[in-house]
Amino acid sequence: MDMLWSGWGDPAKAAPLPETVTGLLRDWLGVKPRTAEPVALADIAVPEPGLEPVALQALSAAVGGEEHVRTDAESRIRHTRGKSTPDLIRMREGEVDDIPAAVVLPAGHDDVLAALRACAEHGLAVVPFGGGTSVVGGLAPARRGPFVALDLRRMDQLLALDPVSRTATLQPGLRAPHAEALLAEHGFTLGHFPQSFEWATIGGFAAARSSGQASAGYGRFDEMVLGLTVATPEGTLDTGRAPRSAAGPDLRQLVLGSEGAFGVITSVTLRIRPVPATRVYEGWRFDSFEAGAAALRRLAQDGPRPTVLRLSDETETLIGLAQPDAIGAAVDGQQSQGCTAIAGYEGTGEDTTYCRERASAVLRDCGGTPLGEEPGQRWMHGRYSAPYLRDSLLDAGAFVETLETATFWSRVPELYASVRDALSTTLTEAGTPPLVMCHISHVYENGASLYFTVVSAQGDEPVVHWEKAKHAANEAILAAGGTISHHHGVGIDHRDWYVREAGPLGIEALQAVKRRLDPQGLLNPGVLLPLD
Repeated sequence: MDMLWSGWGDPAKAAPLPETVTGLLRDWLGVKPRTAEPVALADIAVPEPGLEPVALQALSAAVGGEEHVRTDAESRIRHTRGKSTPDLIRMREGEVDDIPAAVVLPAGHDDVLAALRACAEHGLAVVPFGGGTSVVGGLAPARRGPFVALDLRRMDQLLALDPVSRTATLQPGLRAPHAEALLAEHGFTLGHFPQSFEWATIGGFAAARSSGQASAGYGRFDEMVLGLTVATPEGTLDTGRAPRSAAGPDLRQLVLGSEGAFGVITSVTLRIRPVPATRVYEGWRFDSFEAGAAALRRLAQDGPRPTVLRLSDETETLIGLAQPDAIGAAVDGQQSQGCTAIAGYEGTGEDTTYCRERASAVLRDCGGTPLGEEPGQRWMHGRYSAPYLRDSLLDAGAFVETLETATFWSRVPELYASVRDALSTTLTEAGTPPLVMCHISHVYENGASLYFTVVSAQGDEPVVHWEKAKHAANEAILAAGGTISHHHGVGIDHRDWYVREAGPLGIEALQAVKRRLDPQGLLNPGVLLPLD
């Protein structure tokens, strides 16, 4: 099943908003109903592919036949851009000026190499395409001229599993739910559950340095990666032959987070864990975001660390976004006050009981009030619901978008205040005063990630307004000592700030790597790195 072309995931899951919510949007933010329906897919004017017959023949030969090279309008529309809110608004208005000329579907590593050679021969840029879930412009190349979307969906196999070493080798086009199902047959899990879980792929997780909601217990995706195979226009790059090594700089780290700019990931070897026997999730209330953050820091630094640990600020708790599937439902007064934290425990029954008891003692000592398992279970049930809620909000005439960052614990208060102020000030000046919410989504011994959600009226120029607000937020992030992205990636949207974060010499070094692996600059041009 393909994702909704003009929204997120399965359209059946985007339920209309309750009247209570639409009333709040109208009264608080001045949201007005849409005056026009989105353009229908069949009504989008799609330009001709613009590929020479000889180029199409070369691509078909590379991937085993013309049935694996698609140039029809619908296939190309479904591979246009990603799933940021500006992407969706433009798509709903029928804007497809950056549509691929063709969609190419390789079946394996050799097919990818052959397709890259064909593209190099005919001067075609290449955008690797997994689940299509990028929200930072990672699927919209800046290079002019025709390009192809290299859809990896046929590469969806579990290639190897070593139960003794607890490793698994997976192909990049394997969607996360399918990967979990294949591993579960052998009693294992990755433990990687980001909000994009239902649609994102193994290759995408690696290419964007994904971080799952259970990262406190299982770690980030890049911490799970033991080996990578990468196809480049110049040949094959194999990285990782041991769990750890002192044999020079780790080339895996060069590929992780490279977003298709250096090559196409064709297999990933990962650390796996036994499927947990017990999962327990519960809610806690803190009087303030400051108090809740202090409690999370204490657990992250001194332990015991739960598998899942997150904290919604006062606004997010009041609105109910800590439990996205409960938006608009009656919420207990106690649970809607202060800040809601979610703590989750996974493992054996003995381990989860021990960790939960000790962590609960710490949370109580830090001023936390236990809310029982219901808030935790509701969060777990609805943890993939927020993108569907966004579709419903867009349908209702609201604008909603997210951004995230990370910093050291000592800088969290300043970063939190600076980004909220930048978003609120810029959108208010544009005539669409917003509601800005935030939660701590991932914790580490030395710092944490902040994840912001912004809701406002769409106004006359929602994309223009958001670009100004995002620019201001990005400036605030760098000024407050944050990183420009914790887990969404760089893409085109963050590229100019990534250049400043990495510094001139760092960017020049990466550009030198790209020139060696991709001499013609065909791989996702303008994404991650500026064009030469």
